[in-house]
Order: sequence, then structure tokens, then C-alpha cells
Amino acid sequence: MGRRIRIKAGTIETTAELNDTRAAQAIWEALPIKAHVNLWGEEIYFSIPVSLDLEAGKKLVSIGDLGYWPQGKAFCIFFGPTPISRGNKIRPASPVTVFGRVSGDATVFKQVASETEIIVEREDNR
Repeated sequence: MGRRIRIKAGTIETTAELNDTRAAQAIWEALPIKAHVNLWGEEIYFSIPVSLDLEAGKKLVSIGDLGYWPQGKAFCIFFGPTPISRGNKIRPASPVTVFGRVSGDATVFKQVASETEIIVEREDNR
């Protein structure tokens, strides 16, 4: 049984599925999380109250991946190229732990401005 989360940022609301990593479990246990987004190219990131080491670090990610960035203790949502991407390869600032994936079209996050409030909660918290 998968763990699903709901992500709300401004007028955008979507769901995501967490995978079976230690990072996913720690983030699940920390929910709900409320923060303000930072943008880095087509990546949203924000600090969360979770401190973990890198787990199966990825230097390249895909559109829709959710990543945990240990250096910034940050939750990342990838929806397109970052400033250091080359071609169609999406590169985080440094390796991340991929802990989940957005369900549906992650490019909807292109509509989210920096400093927008973001809420991440368990999908069953309605």
C-alpha cells in the first residue's frame, strides 16, 4: 500500500506517491509541513524539519520527482530544467534522495511564484 501526499501551493493542488526509502518514511512522519517556496530554475525547494544523510543519491532526476536535498534539509519538486541542466537532463544542485513522484503533470508548478506558501500533508487529512 502506497503512501500518498497532497501538495498545495497557491492555486495548485496535486498528489504524489512516496516510495520505500528512509527519507520518504521520515518525511511522512513529519507531515503536515507548511513552508514558503524557493525557486531554482524549474525546481521548487523548501526547508523541512527532517535531517537525513543522502540515500542512493541521484545526480539526474526526472520531471515529477520529489527529492530530499541533505545540504539544505529541503524538500524538492522537480518540474523542468535547473540552472545547471544540460539539454533535457534535469540536474539538482547536488545529489538528492528521490523519495517520491508527483501524480499527473508536475509542470503545473510553473505557475507557482517564489515565496508562495506550500502545504504538504497526508492525502487522508481532508
